[in-house]
Amino acid sequence: MGNSYAGQLKSARFEEALHNSIKASLRSSSGDPQPIFTQLYLEPDQYPGNMDDVKPKVDLYMPCGEPKGQDLLNGRASNGLEELEEEEDSDPSSPPLPYLHQGPAPDGCCTMDGFCQAGKDLRLVSMATEPIEVPAGFELVGAKSSSVPEHILVCAVDRRFLPDENGKNALLGFSGNCVGCGEKGFRYFTEFSNHINLKLATQPKKQKHLKYYLVKNSQGALCKGPLICWKDCKTRQFSNSSASTSKPSSSSSLSSKENGGTNGHSSSPFSLSGRTHAHPPLPLSPSQVGHAHGISSAMISGPPKKRHRGWHPNPLVPVPPTAIPVPAIRPIVCSPGLLPVAGVLQPQPVTAGETVIVPDNLLNTSGVRPVILIGHGTLPYFYGNVGDIVVSPLLVSCYKGNQLTEKTLASLGLTGSQLLSVETMILLTLQYLARLGSEQIPLREEFEQIVLKAMLVCPGGPSISPAQLPWLARLEASVSGGSVQVLVTYNSLGEGISESLRSLCDGPPYQQCLPTYVVIVCTSKMSGNEFCVLALGKYQARALAEGMLTTNEFLKEISYELITGKVSVLASHFKTTSLGDNLDKQLVRIQRRRKGQVIQPFQGDVTDHIHSQDAATMVPPSESGELLSEMFQIHPPQLNVARSLLSQVCSIADSGSQSLDLGRFCKVDFLVLVPPSHILVNQTAQRIRQSGVLVDLGIEDASSAHQRSDKYVVRLDGDVHGKMEAFMRKVKQNPYTLFVLIHDNSHVDLTSALSGSVCHGELQGLADRVVNCQEVLEAMNLLVLQVSCFPFTLQTRQSRISVHNEVHWPANTDSLGELSPKELVYFGLRDYSSSLQWGVASPILRCDDAFEKMINTLLERHPHLHSMVIRSYLLIQQYTEAMMSLTSSPSLRDHITPETLAMVEDLISAPGREGTKGRGHMLLVRVPSLQLAMLARERLEDVRDKLGLQFCFAVLLGSPAAELSLPRHFANRLKAWRGCEIEDWVPHTYEDLEGLPCIVILTGKDPLGETFPRSLKYCDLRLIDSSYLTRTALEQEVGLACSYVSLRVVKEPCRSMAPKDPETDKTSGPQDPDLELHMDLERPQSTGSAATRGPGSLAENRVSSSDIPDSSQKPSTSSCPPGGKAGSIMMEDGMGTTSSSPRRVKQECDSLGSATSRPSNAPPSFCSSSSSSSSSPSSSSTQHPSQSTQCGRGSKSPRVSPRTVILSRAAYNLLAGESGSQLSSFSLLPHADVGWSSPLRPLFTPNLQGSEQSLFYRQWTVARQHHADHEAPPGPHPRRLLLSGPPQVGKTGAYLQFLRILFRMLIRLLEVDVYDEEELEEAMTDLSEATPPASTQWPDIEEIRKLPFDLFPRDPKFRRASAVYTDKMPKGLKDPKLEGESKMPAKRETVSMRLSMFAAHNAFHHCDQCHQYCEASPATQLSECTFHAFTFCSSMLGEEVQLHFIIPKAKEQHFVFSQQGSHLESMRLPLISDLSLLKSPIFTPTTGRQEHGLLNIFHAMEGTAHLHILVVKQYEMHHYRKYWPNHILLVLPAMFNSAGVGAARFMIKELSYHNLELERNRLEEQGVKRQDVWPFIVMMDDSCVLWNAHQPQDSSSLTNVSLKTVLQHMEATPKISLYAVCGARKWSSALARRLPARPFSRCHLHDFVMLNVELTQNVQYDLNRYSCEEVDFNLRANSSGLLLCRFNHFSLMKKQILFGGHKDFLVKPKLVMENPTPISPPQYICAPDSEHTLLAAPAQFLLEKFLQSCSHRLFPKAVQNSSNPVLSIDSYLNIGPEVSVCYVSSRPHSTNLDHQGLVFSGLLLYLCDSFVVSGLLKKFSFLKGATLCVICQDRNSLRQTIVRLELEDKWQFRLRDEFQTANCSEDRPLYFLTGRHV
Repeated sequence: MGNSYAGQLKSARFEEALHNSIKASLRSSSGDPQPIFTQLYLEPDQYPGNMDDVKPKVDLYMPCGEPKGQDLLNGRASNGLEELEEEEDSDPSSPPLPYLHQGPAPDGCCTMDGFCQAGKDLRLVSMATEPIEVPAGFELVGAKSSSVPEHILVCAVDRRFLPDENGKNALLGFSGNCVGCGEKGFRYFTEFSNHINLKLATQPKKQKHLKYYLVKNSQGALCKGPLICWKDCKTRQFSNSSASTSKPSSSSSLSSKENGGTNGHSSSPFSLSGRTHAHPPLPLSPSQVGHAHGISSAMISGPPKKRHRGWHPNPLVPVPPTAIPVPAIRPIVCSPGLLPVAGVLQPQPVTAGETVIVPDNLLNTSGVRPVILIGHGTLPYFYGNVGDIVVSPLLVSCYKGNQLTEKTLASLGLTGSQLLSVETMILLTLQYLARLGSEQIPLREEFEQIVLKAMLVCPGGPSISPAQLPWLARLEASVSGGSVQVLVTYNSLGEGISESLRSLCDGPPYQQCLPTYVVIVCTSKMSGNEFCVLALGKYQARALAEGMLTTNEFLKEISYELITGKVSVLASHFKTTSLGDNLDKQLVRIQRRRKGQVIQPFQGDVTDHIHSQDAATMVPPSESGELLSEMFQIHPPQLNVARSLLSQVCSIADSGSQSLDLGRFCKVDFLVLVPPSHILVNQTAQRIRQSGVLVDLGIEDASSAHQRSDKYVVRLDGDVHGKMEAFMRKVKQNPYTLFVLIHDNSHVDLTSALSGSVCHGELQGLADRVVNCQEVLEAMNLLVLQVSCFPFTLQTRQSRISVHNEVHWPANTDSLGELSPKELVYFGLRDYSSSLQWGVASPILRCDDAFEKMINTLLERHPHLHSMVIRSYLLIQQYTEAMMSLTSSPSLRDHITPETLAMVEDLISAPGREGTKGRGHMLLVRVPSLQLAMLARERLEDVRDKLGLQFCFAVLLGSPAAELSLPRHFANRLKAWRGCEIEDWVPHTYEDLEGLPCIVILTGKDPLGETFPRSLKYCDLRLIDSSYLTRTALEQEVGLACSYVSLRVVKEPCRSMAPKDPETDKTSGPQDPDLELHMDLERPQSTGSAATRGPGSLAENRVSSSDIPDSSQKPSTSSCPPGGKAGSIMMEDGMGTTSSSPRRVKQECDSLGSATSRPSNAPPSFCSSSSSSSSSPSSSSTQHPSQSTQCGRGSKSPRVSPRTVILSRAAYNLLAGESGSQLSSFSLLPHADVGWSSPLRPLFTPNLQGSEQSLFYRQWTVARQHHADHEAPPGPHPRRLLLSGPPQVGKTGAYLQFLRILFRMLIRLLEVDVYDEEELEEAMTDLSEATPPASTQWPDIEEIRKLPFDLFPRDPKFRRASAVYTDKMPKGLKDPKLEGESKMPAKRETVSMRLSMFAAHNAFHHCDQCHQYCEASPATQLSECTFHAFTFCSSMLGEEVQLHFIIPKAKEQHFVFSQQGSHLESMRLPLISDLSLLKSPIFTPTTGRQEHGLLNIFHAMEGTAHLHILVVKQYEMHHYRKYWPNHILLVLPAMFNSAGVGAARFMIKELSYHNLELERNRLEEQGVKRQDVWPFIVMMDDSCVLWNAHQPQDSSSLTNVSLKTVLQHMEATPKISLYAVCGARKWSSALARRLPARPFSRCHLHDFVMLNVELTQNVQYDLNRYSCEEVDFNLRANSSGLLLCRFNHFSLMKKQILFGGHKDFLVKPKLVMENPTPISPPQYICAPDSEHTLLAAPAQFLLEKFLQSCSHRLFPKAVQNSSNPVLSIDSYLNIGPEVSVCYVSSRPHSTNLDHQGLVFSGLLLYLCDSFVVSGLLKKFSFLKGATLCVICQDRNSLRQTIVRLELEDKWQFRLRDEFQTANCSEDRPLYFLTGRHV
């Protein structure tokens, strides 16, 4: 028979056998009848009859009670060790007994070996592939039968009755099913072995016959698995720590809270109701039991057998009467070296003790159901009336210090030697119990702290001898004043328990003198000291027993009591009033007396009566004339939280774990999962609607958003699966949308889906099925955000959320000082606790002591009923009589508690007060049980109607399963206050009830997070008592009252108490930062105004476009009077005159302002700001009073007070913990679904921040078996986040704002800042000249030749460069600038552009299409690239140049290699006639931008094959290889490491020309003409991002096109080889405003050019240049008569990249100085051979920088003088924006500007070559005083140039006018000489 209380005896045959065996034993003449069935654990009430007559009486409370051991039934139970039976089998003195069957198998049964009695095959060979249904908790095992040794029989056995891998922890007894015929519920192995035809010669034992576990092999077939570890069969012992401790009654298997029972049926061992079951009761008649009791304990101390079907007398030698019973705890056998520390509590295996029979009618007789708290040692087996006792493992873990690991001990600051001895534990327990108050119960967490302190203070404890223990224990108990007594026994604990129970029954009925606790200490020499505690105090025993049930279990218990009519006695008690009258009759009398009149609903007194028809139609004056406009507002804390969430998402994306790629998403979509509450769904949908988030995310348009907002909220009920499937389909179909699954109030149901069942009408495990299903976990575009006010259950060791992915609500404790007293602050749980120290007359957190006294009396009278049932009935009576006393029966007043009376009086009278317009308060009564809540609603409504109050206040049932239902006349009243025009409007949320006087009876297992209106004034939580002993359960109830209140409400009491305690000013602020938030609301209403924007968040705060027209987006503070800043005043007087404000500002805050205020007669106040019409009729009608803000014009701003909370004594003690003596609620177990990971842990300090609290719980709690995280994968999920914040603080607003800014960021990721600068306007020629040719698609070579070349560089990037002189200088080109300003780099204009599908990307872009393009596949390592040198002779450099190519294997087809395949010969070029898509190789010179350069042109080329070569400096080669492993790299020689971009362009062009020649030679051999080889290359910057095409006739219409389109178009130009350079224009937003320009221009080209290397063979880029190299090249190419053509209908966008590029060198001194000063450009040059600081920078760079900034010194006559430019021959240098340069080429036949009549203000000769001769210079005329600057490579060539050009004839030089760049000689400085024209 199972060792579990839930076990019932199944078979009638068995009972009959039992009956017969007992008779046989009693008739037996032998003096030693065998003991029978010492382990029957039956459900209560199964034993009829009374056992009183057989109980010997013991005076339990004698001062030093020597236990009368002889009187006790001391028979030892078989302790499941089975060794006694084994010994007996092998006893030589007794022959082996044949096992006696019960007789033949029943007729018609199959008896064949290997088959069950139903004839089904059980052999493994035939069952291996059969589908076998194995119930949860069962294992398939193999049984061996001696009759068919070759076969294994398949059985299903409950795994609780099988041992673990150590051979321990198997429950005694058996529970199994037959897998053949499917028969279930065999409770005895004997019965089962008969059924499966084992045919045994000896007694069946599971240890002998159940041999193997059965497992499935790889093919899915059953096969023999590991042996079942029945190790130590002889000495198997049970550890107290296991789930199934040694005695059925005692272990945590009873408490499903401890052990995690989650099934729908109660897993507690017995129900409190003691209900009877369908099983027939076991016939144990009093006479038989009497005989059994009469037997002396010594006579039956022989080893009892297990339960037998047939019982055979065994003539054993009688045991002498003096025999000592076997000790309950065996001596430990220690191996040497492992000796136990003396006196220290060792992990002793617990064996079964003896048996205690629980007396019948124990509960009825004594009025108490004793609770046995397991201590240390072996409890006996209980049988008999076991329903009347409870065994609780509450404190057992506190005694298990010896099970702590070294690591845990170390973290507690302890060592193994500091563990306490059993004796010390006993004394500590006594001390603790003695100091508990009369209304307190022991709390595990509290006692654990005491034990921990004792260990730290007094390691090991004092050594106490066995003799000292009893009197020390009695000494400890003596201080309790009799409430704690000690009972010492010397044999076993069972002795003491038995004696105590008997005394309970023998005392007078309901004796008053019972001690609260009896501590039973057993000082046995054999087993050492053992103890347990018996709780006998009526309050304590009941509270402990009820506290063991989970919420589901006690709700089930309550409904059972109501359904079975057990409450009838109680109900009849409440049928009379407190004065003894019949309640119903009295109500009927009152009703008749009224004669159809009712009490006036408002604007009157309780004594004013009017006719009921008039009352029904009575409506307050309508306020529809005042327009209510809603406005959505996000407050700074919500914005901060939203940003924290966003930054968390970004850090997931940046973590490198590849779990989130934000770059690929362009949309955000979401779904909110809420607990199964209709009202919560409506409330969340309303928040979504008001926030406008659907429109902002672009997932709904403004018209549909209002209707469709409820599609985004899903209740976790039976319909959730279909909705989730649709959502997951959407997730799969839209890989580029980032979905956010928001699991709101995620702590509510975290049961595992595996253990989920329908429990108390609720589906459990749904959240687990939805949020933790494989699809959700694996979707790469889905984030899960779990939102909770009580996140503790998500923060265990097995948490699925990384500790780094938690975002906690900010604790703005500092802001209290800054807020003005008028403002609102959050008032949370910690504030309620600290408010108890305010010392005010009527505290806001109260305990109704009068109510508690009444309850205690009733609880004693009705011990059989659950206390919540009794509390509910009393509560209903209190409210009933309060209503009666206020209307018709004043004499009842004295019988109502003052708390109840005050609440009901306020409820009834408030609407009649002046100025309220009939508004009143809400009173919330929390009744967790649905049946009790329905009863309460029905009774209160009935009484209200009979008293004529039916139009004064509503009585509503707030059930999560139903919508609100409100009588029409109340709805009309609400409509009038709201000014709502809609005919059939009804309230959908509690907030819609703003101002309505009502009682809301809130039912349901947990509050689910609904927000209440600010007219909620009272929360009645008197039913929440000691069943709520976890932190979440208790705090979520009080969380109902949390809200925002006026700051002065918090500050005033704090000031008044300041003198008492210097520390107490802290209470003005929150003490638990995690729970508090102080909102800074003093800000303009319109979040669209700049004032409210956070730094760097342009659009984060903006008002939703859908809700507010632009007209209202201005700060409305201007129109608010000084007394009421917009957004700072939340409401007027306490009656909540909601609609008296014409403007309603929406706070997206769960309960901003949803507190009530004290009644005051302040006039209604308004805020007259510009009102804007509501976005839709429904929005104006669905206001959230709790979210509304009103501005007062009146001088006095309203006061918003916290709600008043009325608690039971148990809850009050815990919440007042800091001020009271008990510990406070936050030290409790955080949630019923988790357990502490260790018996001891550090103290939980109340001021832990959210993140510290999370770390504490993650270290010290574990998920229980039925928790969804119990089976969680080892690591946290990467895409899961947790948002935690106190109840009603505004989390919904925060997460909706998070969605909005997440979307903004994704769009921002898809946007780039591109330069948006208008070209410098050209002087328009006559349009007649500029008529576009007929075909504008391609240029006509003749037309282009006719066009003049525009010398002036019009690109805005040259705005800071010298203008090139032309005939037609642009008008107003240079405004005179201050010299200082010109040195400041001007900020260039940019605009944000959305990337198109044709954009170029940087290294951060990843998408499915281009990942092969950029990323190396795992197979290809960097070594897959080949490294090739390429050498050629450069005529310009006059030497051989060696370049290196790095070519990935995949790109080798673009090159030609020698026959051996190792030597690179050339790069393949196509033919002009080729129709291949793209012919030109693309070269991109890049530096410092391996991450940020736009080098991924896969999308820009539409995925077409192309040749793209990155040109990099040698020292950066490794960086570029790492980021771009699939790109061809061209590595410049090391000498160019510090060179500028000119060198890269020079080398690209040189290489390309040389390659062109090689290819021509190669192809010529194949018969191709030389001129047919394609001569163009493309040179493109690394910042070109987008390309656009403009319609030729209308440049304003712009289309994004790909780079491929542009190149293809250019390459297809007729006679393309006659053009030297082609390019596109730079985009600017001004292009759209311009007149259509010419389709083609001859002008400067840069950034993106298609270059003909053949035609430009003799025009080189200047390889020394750092800037303006393109202008210089263009001018020289044009003067050589080459055609440069710009395609004006293509434009190019350039991204602003702030990193890398050809940026300035940091110029610093060559020698390191101690305190370097910044070096300015004038210091870049110095006189030759001077002592000047030499600089570490290239000479050319210094020169260019000097010329740009100091040109006014060199060319003073040229400054701001565009008509007299500086003449620059053969080169263009930027000599500053104030100076114009006239470019002239010295080459013969070159095209130059006509300089006739032009007088120059200066001459610049830069590295001039032999084409510059003196004769050329004599053609130009200069102003008097014009200046000359000659620049050469060294001093020698400088002098030679002066002489060769005969400059001294016309120019005057001085020695001091010679300069050099400030380099040392090894850096080869440049020299220059200045002179004046004479």
